[in-house]
Amino acid sequence: MGASNRSAIGTLVERTTRFVILVKMDGTTATDAMVGFSDKLNCVPRSLRLSMTYDQGIEMVKHAEITQRTGTAIYFADPHSPWQRGSNENTNGLLRQYLPKGTDLSTYTQEELDEIADSLNTRPRETLNAKTPLEVYAEVLQKSVPGSPTLQ
Repeated sequence: MGASNRSAIGTLVERTTRFVILVKMDGTTATDAMVGFSDKLNCVPRSLRLSMTYDQGIEMVKHAEITQRTGTAIYFADPHSPWQRGSNENTNGLLRQYLPKGTDLSTYTQEELDEIADSLNTRPRETLNAKTPLEVYAEVLQKSVPGSPTLQ
């Protein structure tokens, strides 16, 4: 959430690879979340979007519609249990290097968010044995879809 909770960016993190997708939200409503997440999830190969774990935010009241639109099962973390969404919480912390608290997030374009995600996805991670999320994502994608091209 941005300044005064009037703007938002959605963060999707693939848990195995730590691959980050940022979603430009038109607002902070449940409909905005449903449309934004559905559109971006449908760009991810089905084998890498089997489930999504979300917090207890009111913006996810349309979770069944996201599942219907994407085929992605949605689970909810227990209240006050951020460790159940550790990869996403860590990513949100990394995002603060680019988007400090109090920033008006509505001024960012999807292209600018894609650049930030690219920066995060090409940053080596200790948890990935010094590989980047993009490298690991490409490896997983290659294994899950025989004959698929490697991401560049």
